[in-house]
Amino acid sequence: MDSFKELHAFALVARKGSLSAAARCEGVTPAIISRRIDALEERLGVRLLTRSTRALTLTYEGEMFLKDCMRILNDLVDAEAAVTQSSLRVRGHLKITAPAAFGRHHVAPLLMDFLRDHPDLTASLELTDRLIDLMDEGIDCAVRIGELGDSSMIAARLGEVRRVVVGSPSYLQRYGVPRSVEDLSTHRCLALASQTGWSFRDARRPELTTVVKVPGPLVCNDGAVLHAGALAGMGLAWRSHWEIAADLRAGRLVAVLEQWAVPAIGIHAIYPQRQHLPPRLRLFIDLMKATYGRADYWEET
Repeated sequence: MDSFKELHAFALVARKGSLSAAARCEGVTPAIISRRIDALEERLGVRLLTRSTRALTLTYEGEMFLKDCMRILNDLVDAEAAVTQSSLRVRGHLKITAPAAFGRHHVAPLLMDFLRDHPDLTASLELTDRLIDLMDEGIDCAVRIGELGDSSMIAARLGEVRRVVVGSPSYLQRYGVPRSVEDLSTHRCLALASQTGWSFRDARRPELTTVVKVPGPLVCNDGAVLHAGALAGMGLAWRSHWEIAADLRAGRLVAVLEQWAVPAIGIHAIYPQRQHLPPRLRLFIDLMKATYGRADYWEET
């Protein structure tokens, strides 16, 4: 039992950033938390925390141990939940990652609502466009958009989104409305740096997708910049409907070439294979699925 108290104290201090903050959460004095950390370090034979009058930081060994420590504590919470009548009580820590822009607009608000509904739960959210190794970085769930590669992970489909070519009314008035994919060669296109081109249905074989390289004045690795450029009348942009739906409704942007739009792509929750999915993760995935699966959600956002 003392070992689990020590692990819990260490994880709490690492998460809160100070002994006093951890002590307030536990309802004990900072000295008790400090003694538990000292006992843990003595038992392990390594320094986990560097403490000074101004700051408290994890050592390299502390950072490595924290991952295993959180996994052990979360597994204990899950084991308790599995054998009690309060198994739907959401507790523990949930670690989520999502693409930066999508996560900012659609995952973060949902996660905040989830935390408000479950006060015993804590969470961390990493918004990044890099492909994260879930097992290596201790991630419970990754939200990913588009085709999924081969993986040992489990994928749950949450919903789907589609891409559309858009331009501002001022741009279309000045340069004209493209009537076919071939017309893009005479237009100013704002392209994402990571894309080889824009994807469209093949007019001769609609079941196939063709990628068209587009010319233009701006290439950028940030989709928000391209969105802003389209609003400013700089050119056409190929953006996800979730990002520009409000602009379409308000008339700030106009969709073109919709008859050549490729089929919608999936939004997925990816998580490691586990015999029993923790209630906190299962319920959050269910919430995302119920939200993103509603057609009216994408029209309202």
